[in-house]
Amino acid sequence: MAVFAEKGFAAAKLDEIAARAGVSKGALYLYFATKEEIFHAVVAQAIAPNLAAMRQGMAAHPGPFADLLRDVVGLLVQVIETTAIGGVVKMVIGEARNFPQLARVWHDDLAGPAITALTAAIEAAQARGEVRAGDARAFALQTISPLLIGVIWRETFVPVGAQPFDFSTLAGQHVETLLSGLLVQQAIR
Repeated sequence: MAVFAEKGFAAAKLDEIAARAGVSKGALYLYFATKEEIFHAVVAQAIAPNLAAMRQGMAAHPGPFADLLRDVVGLLVQVIETTAIGGVVKMVIGEARNFPQLARVWHDDLAGPAITALTAAIEAAQARGEVRAGDARAFALQTISPLLIGVIWRETFVPVGAQPFDFSTLAGQHVETLLSGLLVQQAIR
């Protein structure tokens, strides 16, 4: 994950991936036929478990939608701050045209299921009367978008001198602003 985040997909060399993994290049070929398979394994083993935990938490959340949204966004911030996911996101965005299979893996294994799970949570809150009527999938995208922009900012502009954003502050402010627009008046907490 670190090599892909630092170098990008095209520039990531199997020699360096093997060295960081503490194995020989030949050992990589015992398990993976292509660099794309290595990327898929990175997504499945290093990133998808975080998403699975988030989806399970959403499905089992017993409380109000506002608490659920705060928890979900808090988990996303934790992943952003403690993993190299930002560099991989930038890589997928930057190299999707030349390597569309990267975007397909990212969509199918991560982005699509995350939006689907968040959409289902929003629809359930709408059915309970907590969240106003509207396109739940669009609300889900609105929830994630500021964090994605924050990641793109950090990975693209901070290395050239731009002032970084504090993700906890960004997320907290965003969630409270979003909730003030999403929640039905009596559900606001």
